[in-house]
This record gives sequence, C-alpha cells and structure tokens, in this order.
Amino acid sequence: MRLLLVVNSFASSVTARNTVVVHQVLSQGHDVQIVETSRRGHATRFAQDAASRGVDVVVAFGGDGTLNEIAAGIADSSTALAVLPGGSTNVFARSIGLPNDPIAAARLLVLALKEGHIRRVGLGMVNGRYFCFHTGVGFDAAVVREVEKRASVKRWMGHPLFIYAALRTWFSRYDRRHPHFSVEAPGRAPALTDGYFTVVLNASPYTYLGNRPLDLSPYATLDRGLVAITFRSLRALPFLGALARTLRGRPIEASETVDEHHDLAELCIESTRPFPYQVDGDYLGETRRLRFQHRPEVMDLVFPLTGAPPDRGSGPGRRPAHL
Repeated sequence: MRLLLVVNSFASSVTARNTVVVHQVLSQGHDVQIVETSRRGHATRFAQDAASRGVDVVVAFGGDGTLNEIAAGIADSSTALAVLPGGSTNVFARSIGLPNDPIAAARLLVLALKEGHIRRVGLGMVNGRYFCFHTGVGFDAAVVREVEKRASVKRWMGHPLFIYAALRTWFSRYDRRHPHFSVEAPGRAPALTDGYFTVVLNASPYTYLGNRPLDLSPYATLDRGLVAITFRSLRALPFLGALARTLRGRPIEASETVDEHHDLAELCIESTRPFPYQVDGDYLGETRRLRFQHRPEVMDLVFPLTGAPPDRGSGPGRRPAHL
C-alpha cells in the first residue's frame, strides 16, 4: 500500500529517534513517503495532495491538532486516516484503542492494514471546518488559549500546564458571572440564552486526566449525530460536582445547570459579543456565531486490532476498494 507519514516534529512526544523507528515499522510491506509540517494548515495541504494522488492511507504523527488538519484534507475521499500518538494528550488516538507509545501504535497499525481494519466514520463540522472528537466553546477554549500562550513550555510541562491554565482561567481569565452565548438546536427545545461553556462532541471521551477518560455522554460515538452539553452556570459547586461525576466514570446528566442534546444534525451558538472556541484542542480565536453540522460516513479510519471496528448502529462499515 502507498502511505504518507505526516510528522509534526514540534509535537510533545515526537522525537527524531521515534520518527525513524515509526517509519521503519510502517515500511514493512508498504511504500511510505515521509513529510514534516512546519506551520498551521501545512498538514491539510499534504493530505489534500495525497488524496488527489490516490495515496491509500495518510498517517498522522503528531498531536490532535495535526490529526484534525489531516482529517480535513482527506474527508470526502477514498484515502484513509491512520493515527499515531505524538502529542501530550492524544485524545483521539487513545479513544480508538491505540496505546500512548507511538512505536507500539505503529505496530498495531501495520497489523490493522494487513487485515483491512478500516471503516467509514462521521465527522463534525463547525463553520465549514471538520473536527474529529470535539469543539469547545467558552470556558475550555479560554483554558486552551492560556495554554497556547505558553506553547514554548507545553512540550515539557504537559498536563501540569493544563491544570495551571485551568485554575488561572477559572479565577481571573473568564467571566463566570454573566452568560456568554445562546445555544439553539433546530427542532429541539427552545434556544438557551444563558450558555457559559458548551462542548460539542463527535466522539468520546472529551479528554483524559492522566489515564482517566472523561466520558461526558454515552451518545458521543463516530456513528451517531453530535452531542451538545451546555453548562448554564459556572458556580463552583454544581460545576465541580459534574466534573467529579465524570471522574467516577459516570456521564453528565441534564439538570438545572446543565443542558444536553444528542443525535444532532445541526446546532447554532451565537452572541452579540465575541466568545472563544477551540477545535480538537486547537484554539481558533473568538467569534460571534458558530454553525455546527454532522457529516455521517465521510472519512475512512484505520482502527487498531483491539477488536472489530466499532459499529454502533449506523449500518455496516465500508471496506475501501484498495483493500
């Protein structure tokens, strides 16, 4: 098979040594070309070119941001996506059953490719941009913004930096007294006008704290519509109570301060004032309006051989013709 290995050498877990070893592992029985990204959007252009040339699989070796860019480049094509963990958290790679060690993950991918372990999955889209697992609006985007202000130390600090950024944002960088936006799901309940923090999920978990996944909803899968969870208050007690619930492995429940919709085809978040948002862990700035759509069965994804490719009710998977 023809593979393109796209490497983000600035990602937290990517080194010259493990890049060489990953390349060697993937080259066992496959024709592998390797390229390195050097700026934002670079991986998307590599992926688009690969899809236009009929490359079988594009392998993303970097963080979740690199993965997002590659997915955007190959969506709606017959080129498949394979994922290797190279970032600090690697939410998507771990969510589909890959280990956090990129070399071990590469060996599993080789086995998966041999067995044709590939299935068509859905993606989310926000303002015309695809996302693989979630978009965060409001508070968590403000946290990501604080992290990216310290990008030079992110590689070395990892999770402690995120904890520091979350505490700093909570106490002094985000208004927790006044709502920031409204949330409307067409055909559902009336629009909410008191949104402080919304997570729109295409997959689960939302993120990891160490080795512990934060699974916010059982409805967030690659085979169903989007899930939107909105916090209507950032008062400490109910918010920390919801966090504690997810840490115990229980999904968030709707309440007076939390709203939840699932199996959404579309969603709109807007405000008269700009609010921050992030996509798959990348901070994208502030906006006054976000329009979400679910795009079912839009991308081929390589699943590791830790079980059958998940199929939770959207119909049978499709094996690409080249496999």
